[in-house]
Amino acid sequence: MGKKVTVVGAGFYGSTTAQRLAEYDVFDTVVITDIVEGKPAGLALDLNQSRAVEGFETKVVGVTTGPNGEGYEAIEGSDVVVITAGLPRKPGMSRMDLLETNAKIVRQVSENVAKYAPNAVVIVVSNPLDEMTALAQLATQFPHQRVLGQAGMLDTARFTNFVAEALGVPVKSVKTLTLGSHGDTMVPVPSKSTVGGKPLREVMPAEQIEDLVVRTRNGGAEVVALLKTGSAYYAPSAAAARMARAVAEDSGEVMPVCAWVDGEYGISGVYLGVEAEIGATGVKRVVETDLDADERASLNAAAEAVRAKQADVANM
Repeated sequence: MGKKVTVVGAGFYGSTTAQRLAEYDVFDTVVITDIVEGKPAGLALDLNQSRAVEGFETKVVGVTTGPNGEGYEAIEGSDVVVITAGLPRKPGMSRMDLLETNAKIVRQVSENVAKYAPNAVVIVVSNPLDEMTALAQLATQFPHQRVLGQAGMLDTARFTNFVAEALGVPVKSVKTLTLGSHGDTMVPVPSKSTVGGKPLREVMPAEQIEDLVVRTRNGGAEVVALLKTGSAYYAPSAAAARMARAVAEDSGEVMPVCAWVDGEYGISGVYLGVEAEIGATGVKRVVETDLDADERASLNAAAEAVRAKQADVANM
């Protein structure tokens, strides 16, 4: 049986994710769904017509879904479901401003995923990310390791890009890490960041690192402010697609993701940005990395901030 992945939501984020997943050519089928009549089918038709040019065989299927779960039978047998559904931010909005609106959408989607793709690994990208990941797990009732969120991959990519640009070095020579939440309590980890193998702190002054940390934390808002309508999707879709690919290929790749933490770092019972080994079952294990005292304190603070918000979503 071939591999199947579903992307829920055919906005810029969803459609770009579907395109990346199709072009990898590791899935038999990519399903893209949306509530807008005809839109997913139109995107699928367009993407399928790119196959001859790009040289991939993955078939893209587009399906309109209804308020009572109509159309969701198309996702049956999906190995991975990426949930992008929900409203994006407008300039001046925080991710938390989307909480109530997107909670309703994510709950409904999650219930349909549980019904039609009960063995899927779910990757959540809807904002506010940490809370929506927790909600998707509650709504699907899936084991915690099969529900994870895309955040750290994106935040780390932003941090890496900013460092590479500031130093005028190739992106591939820079390694950075961000943990914590996708938002105000994000924890960039300079102690684990290197440039050409040298610690970041040796090649960049502390105040410049701090400036880039702040820019990373506000990375999404910076894009939103420039775009005026909609939010980032090229980098976020790249991150989500890589996570889906790691699941499909059971790669065991270690990635920073939003995962259920149960004792690691002395933190329990919360979805939090950590490094994890990703494979066919979702999160195979959370990978603890050595943090300095400040970074550890920041991670604990992030966990408590996120915990309080995640408790709220249970009733949404």
